[in-house]
Amino acid sequence: MMRTVTSLPNTIEETEHLWIPMSDGTRLAARLWKPVSAVEDPVPAVLEMIPYRKRDLTAVRDSIHHPYVAGHGYACLRVDLRGSGDSEGVLTDEYLQQELDDVEEVLAWLIEQPWCNGRTGIMGISWGGFNGLQVAARRPKGLGAVVTVCSTDDRYFDDVHYMGGCLLTDNLSWASTMFAYNASPPDPDLVGERWREMWQDRIEHSGLWLETWLQHQRKDEYWRHGSINEDYSDIEVPVFAVSGWADGYSNAVFRLLRGLDVPTRGLIGPWSHKYPHLGQPGPAIGFLQEMVDWWDHWLKDAKDNGAMDGPELSIWMQDSVAPSTTYEDRPGRWVGEPSWPSSRIVEERYPLGRHRIFDSEALRDEFPKSPELTVQSPLSLGQYGGKWCSYNAPPDMPYDQREEDGGAMVFDSDPLEERLELLGAPTVELSLSADRPVAMVAVRLSDVAPDDAATRVSYGVLNLNHFAGADNPQPLEPGQKQTVTVQLNGLAQSFPAGHRLRLSISTSYWPVVWPSPEKFRLTVDPNESSLVLPIRPSSIDDDAELTPTFRPPEGAPPLETLQLEPDEHDWSISRNLAELTGKLEVVKDLGIVRFEDIDLDLTRRAVERYTFADGDMNSVRGETIWHMGFEREGWKIQTRTKTVLTSTVDAFHIYAELDAYENDSRVASKTWNTTVARDYI
Repeated sequence: MMRTVTSLPNTIEETEHLWIPMSDGTRLAARLWKPVSAVEDPVPAVLEMIPYRKRDLTAVRDSIHHPYVAGHGYACLRVDLRGSGDSEGVLTDEYLQQELDDVEEVLAWLIEQPWCNGRTGIMGISWGGFNGLQVAARRPKGLGAVVTVCSTDDRYFDDVHYMGGCLLTDNLSWASTMFAYNASPPDPDLVGERWREMWQDRIEHSGLWLETWLQHQRKDEYWRHGSINEDYSDIEVPVFAVSGWADGYSNAVFRLLRGLDVPTRGLIGPWSHKYPHLGQPGPAIGFLQEMVDWWDHWLKDAKDNGAMDGPELSIWMQDSVAPSTTYEDRPGRWVGEPSWPSSRIVEERYPLGRHRIFDSEALRDEFPKSPELTVQSPLSLGQYGGKWCSYNAPPDMPYDQREEDGGAMVFDSDPLEERLELLGAPTVELSLSADRPVAMVAVRLSDVAPDDAATRVSYGVLNLNHFAGADNPQPLEPGQKQTVTVQLNGLAQSFPAGHRLRLSISTSYWPVVWPSPEKFRLTVDPNESSLVLPIRPSSIDDDAELTPTFRPPEGAPPLETLQLEPDEHDWSISRNLAELTGKLEVVKDLGIVRFEDIDLDLTRRAVERYTFADGDMNSVRGETIWHMGFEREGWKIQTRTKTVLTSTVDAFHIYAELDAYENDSRVASKTWNTTVARDYI
C-alpha cells in the first residue's frame, strides 16, 4: 500500500494549464508543478512528454508522482504530445522526427525559464520511456540524466509490434488503443471554441496506424529510426532503466546495461506495465524516493547520496508459484549483480533427447539416439498464453501450461536434486526443418511442480524466414535442415528441488502472435539441439553491498475521483465443438469515472476478440471495439472505433470504422478497408 505524503521539503505550486509555443507556431499543452521558492532559487526541471491526455487519462497517476518530485526541489513538467490531449496539431505515428524535435524544443524552453537553473532530466514510462532515450541520443543542451521505465532500445525485435520477426497481436491491440485516443477531443474549457476544429482535424488526419505498421514487416529504416541500439554511443548521459517481469520490456534493461558506456542503473521487479511505486503484482517499492535520489545525484551534484551505491542491476528473484493468471504479490527476494553482463552468471548447456532434457552430453550419450521428432500445432495453442505485455488487468498473465502442451513437442528434465536459480536470457538451439516455405517456431520454458502443474517462466518466438537477416526475409526450402537459436525472454527464477524444467516447442502461438499463412510441420533433430541456461550459482553469497533494499512506496495524495459505474475486466475462452471454432474475448472497461475538479465524467471501454476455426490458418480474426466518452454539463462527446484484422495466404486485410458524436448526434463517420501484402510472415 502506497503511503501518501502531504509534508514535503518544499512548498509547491501547480499551474494546471500553460501553453508552450513551438517554432512552427503550434502550441503544446502542459501542466507544471514547481517549488514556490524556484523563482528566487531556480531548480532543475524534469520533463514527461506523452500522448495520454494530462487532464484526464493520466491525471491521477500524474498527481501522485509529479508533485512528490517537485516537493523535493524540481520543476516537473507534464506535456501532451502534439495532436494529443489539449495540444494543437495532429499525431500521426509514434516517435516521428517532429515529436523528437518538439521534445528538444520543450527542453530548450525549460532552460530559458527564470525558475529553471538550466539542468534538465527526462522521465517516462512506455512512450515517455522511449522518447526519453531517443532524445538523449540527440544530446540536447542541458539534459543531464534519464529515467526510462518499460521501454525498449530496439523498436523492431523487442516492441509491441513484432517479436522475433513474428507479428504480435498486441500490434492490433495497441493500434486500436491509439485509434481511440486520437479520435478524442481536446477540452473546450482549455482550448476554447477551437476545440471542434481541432477534434475534426484529428479525426480526419491522424490515420490508420495499423496499416503503417503492417507496411513494415521486416527490419528497415522505419524501425531503425528511434532504435538507440543502432549506436549506443549516441547517449552520453546517465540512464536509469526499469521494468518488470510481467511487462513486455524487461529484456531492454539487460541490453541497455550491456550496451551503454555511461553510468547506469538497472531495476527489474515483479511488476506489469506500471511504475514501481504503483507496481502490480507486488511488492511495490519506494521508486519515487529512488528517482529523487537519482535526480539529486545527477542534476544537483549530490555525489555522496548513495544513488549509485550497491549493485548496477537489482532484480526480483521470483520464487516458484502455482500457475495463475493473477498474483497480488509475487513471492521472491531482491538480489543484485555488481555489473551486467555479470561474471557470476554461468551458462550451462543441456542437451535434448527423446522428449528429455539431459544434464550433460555424457548422460545423453548413455541413451540411444532419438529419432527426429515432428510437430504441427493446433491453432488453439496459445489461448492460455496471456498478454505479450501484462497490465495486471486480470487475468492477462499465462495460465497452466498443461492446457497448451498437448499440441506441442515437449522435453522434460528429471526432477531437480537441488534448488536451481536462473538469471538472464535462456536460449534454445534447434536443428530443424519445415515442410512449407513460410514458418515460425514458438518455444516456452516452464516450471513443472510435483503435481504436474506447469507455470510458464519464459518464452520466445522466431520467424524462420529471417535466416538471412531480419532485413532480408527469404522463403524456406521445404525439408532443408537449418540450425537456429531462439532467445527466450530474460528471467530471474528459482526452481525448487523436486521440480522439473519443461521445454515446449510449437508451430503456432495464437493469439499471442499471428500464425503462418499455411499449415506446416516442423521436424526437429533433438540429437543436435540443446537448451542453454544462465545459472546463478548457489555458491554466490549476497554480501550486504550487493543486496538491494528499497523503502516502502510513497507518493503525493492522488487526485480524488468518483467511480460512477463499476469497472470490469474479463478474459474468457470458449470453444464451439459443432463448428470447431474458438474465441478469446478480453474486456477492459474502466466504467465511468467523475473528475470532480473539472466536472468531467470519463468513459473508457475496450473489447478484444480473437477467433479461429480448427485447421484453417487464415480463419484467424482479431477485432477490437473501443468506446470513449467525455461529458459535463452542456458538453457530451462519444467516439466508437472498431478495427478488424484478418489474413489470407498472401495478404493482411484491415477493416476499420470510426464514429464520433456530439450531444448524441453523429458528427463524423469514417471507414477504412485496405490490404497489405504479407512479407514472409
